[in-house]
Amino acid sequence: SPCSSSGVSSSSSSGLGADAGLEIRTRSVEQTLVPLVSQITTLINHKDKPKRSDKTLQAIQRVGQAVNLAVGRFVTVGEAIANENHELKEEMSVACIEARRAGETIAQLTDVASLDHPESDSHITIFTDKTGVVKAARLLLSSVTKVLVLADRIVIKQIITSRNKVLATMEQLEKVSSFQEFVQIFSQFGNEMVEFAHLTGDRQNDLKDEKKKARMAASRAVLEKCTMMLLTASKTCLRHPDCESARINKDGVFHRMRLALEQVIEIVTDSRPNGENEMAPISIYSGIKEFKNKVEGLRENLYFLSKENLSTMLEVILEHTEDFTDSAYTSHEHREHILELSKQAKMELEQLVSVWMQAQNQKTKDLMEDLEVAILKTCQCMNELKREVHSAATSLAADLLKYHTDHMVLKALKITGVEGNLEAVAEYTCKLSEQKEQLVEMCRLLRHVSGTEPLEITCIHAEDTFQVTGPQIISAAETLALHPSSKIAKENLEVFCEAWESQLSDMSLLLREINDVFEGRRGEKRVYLSLPRPGKHNANLKALKPVKLDSEEQAKIAKLGLELHLLTSDVDSETEKWEDQENDVVQHGQGMSSMAYSMYLFTRGEGLLKTTQDLFHQAEIFATEGTKLASALHALSDQVHNDDKPLLLLEAEKLISMCKQLQITAKASAQGKSATFTKVDACILKTRNVMTLLRQLLPLCCKLLRKNKAGNGCLKPAPPWKEDRIRTGTNARTPERRADTFGIKSLENHVTNMTFLESK
Repeated sequence: SPCSSSGVSSSSSSGLGADAGLEIRTRSVEQTLVPLVSQITTLINHKDKPKRSDKTLQAIQRVGQAVNLAVGRFVTVGEAIANENHELKEEMSVACIEARRAGETIAQLTDVASLDHPESDSHITIFTDKTGVVKAARLLLSSVTKVLVLADRIVIKQIITSRNKVLATMEQLEKVSSFQEFVQIFSQFGNEMVEFAHLTGDRQNDLKDEKKKARMAASRAVLEKCTMMLLTASKTCLRHPDCESARINKDGVFHRMRLALEQVIEIVTDSRPNGENEMAPISIYSGIKEFKNKVEGLRENLYFLSKENLSTMLEVILEHTEDFTDSAYTSHEHREHILELSKQAKMELEQLVSVWMQAQNQKTKDLMEDLEVAILKTCQCMNELKREVHSAATSLAADLLKYHTDHMVLKALKITGVEGNLEAVAEYTCKLSEQKEQLVEMCRLLRHVSGTEPLEITCIHAEDTFQVTGPQIISAAETLALHPSSKIAKENLEVFCEAWESQLSDMSLLLREINDVFEGRRGEKRVYLSLPRPGKHNANLKALKPVKLDSEEQAKIAKLGLELHLLTSDVDSETEKWEDQENDVVQHGQGMSSMAYSMYLFTRGEGLLKTTQDLFHQAEIFATEGTKLASALHALSDQVHNDDKPLLLLEAEKLISMCKQLQITAKASAQGKSATFTKVDACILKTRNVMTLLRQLLPLCCKLLRKNKAGNGCLKPAPPWKEDRIRTGTNARTPERRADTFGIKSLENHVTNMTFLESK
């Protein structure tokens, strides 16, 4: 978006504007400009009243002086940056000189406190030369924006330089032949990746474009996971240099990391090496949305598009529905409904076009009423089609994720690999390839119904992950089967299997987000009504300054926040299993999960909780809700068998104790940045502990109720998956989920753990 859309446009009515060629892509630049624009707009838009009070004159002078002082401090920083970056020094220096000059001019023109004295009649001021103020303001905004954009270019240069260092070290890692040399170079590589993580993490948080932010997150997730893969794959190759499958495995990791690094640079520089912007194929959701907008636009203007244009748009949408109707995984019922609705959509459009053409020739009341009916029927049909494809995609995803949750193929590959059973490994790699095709198809269908561009990108990333990780698991398993006694080959297979399991876990979260969008809950998950409002939640807090976490603090607390996120997902999954959704235990559990999710968003610098004080207040409400849940558990204990009652009461007492501790922590005073962050950390930690207990409590309560009702059941029956499953006597639990974010901590751990590398 050009500068005019970043806050500068608020002064356009006064003739203000910044250099239209400059583009503001980051929040930090935009937020720096907004207060300046606001101050200048105040000056420009002052009312030229014949009689001016002393108060008005003093206010104008104060604003002018404040602008000049702020610009002076700003320019000092800009000049320091210029001295450190010689290639931009000239441009930066010119912009700084212009900004300083404009600030001084504004200060002179607003020096109006002595206007009522006759001796100052000849003094040129804002009242006698408003054009001069507008000119100075325009120059100031333009020059300040240039300084900011130049400073932003330096940040981009830092990221590119960091990427180049990583690439150069990767090339060295690829060529090493001795273990000792590999250890030394990987240690350097780890440090460089940590630096790259910090720089790109800050950049991701700063991006205004949500689509770019999602692409950046996806690329950084790849780099996070591939760093560990690169370590084990390279070690395996060094241990077994003549093994072809080990080499293929390693090459795949290096290739994927290079692609991810390239994508980060494309996003940061807003360019592509081949020039053309790569456009993702249109989804059914976005196609229907655009189509409906055009149809509804006929109410205002009968001539703004052609009937051919509208027909083409519908054809494109219906072509995409073939992804569902041609899929082997779409149920017969869904396929039939989609085909029926596609046929109906064509008929509704034909009727709409007929009435529309008549209305263009003769705008009678009856025809306009017929047109309105045709518009409504067409839009209703498209809504039904949208609902049907959403149901088809999400029900398939839910069934597939449930079916694959035990990771039996991965377990079988690990066992047969250690046994050196090449024939069995080949059999299970075929099964994994089939599983991969199912999951890839699931991702493609989910992309059509994801509802937002960031979620579409997440679906594309998930599809790529399954496409790439599947063959990598196969090559790692083949290597282990060829060298069954190799510890490093076994460790390598574990790492790739963990990446697969992690992506499956992330798909459950993604599915929930897609359903949230469809049901209108997107933004804050479910908005909890007790969220604090500024100034409303504690009368004695007026003197406290609201504080936000900076990027370094967010990085420190990211792991805790992620754990909280995963716990909310688990708790929500448990509550959804209850048939009685009105049960007090379920209601309080859902409320606590919603609040915990808001606290997780706070750790990312997102959501409704904007300041640390908001977080502390939310923690208090969360603890109160937990106490209410404990009361519900006491009531529930009267409904269960006497043998089970002590267990339930014991868990309730645990919950009360943990909630009291959280209340005390949230209410404790904290002065200073360090103490405030410690308090934030403690609140998130104690909230996580309560959520961990809640995750255990919900299935326990449901089990006890089911036992008491002797078969009436409080659980919904799980829909069966139709395909043949791998027969097994065990049904292991899903491993703990892992982060799909570029976690700085985990990278630092990679570097720390270098001392433990095998040296043989």
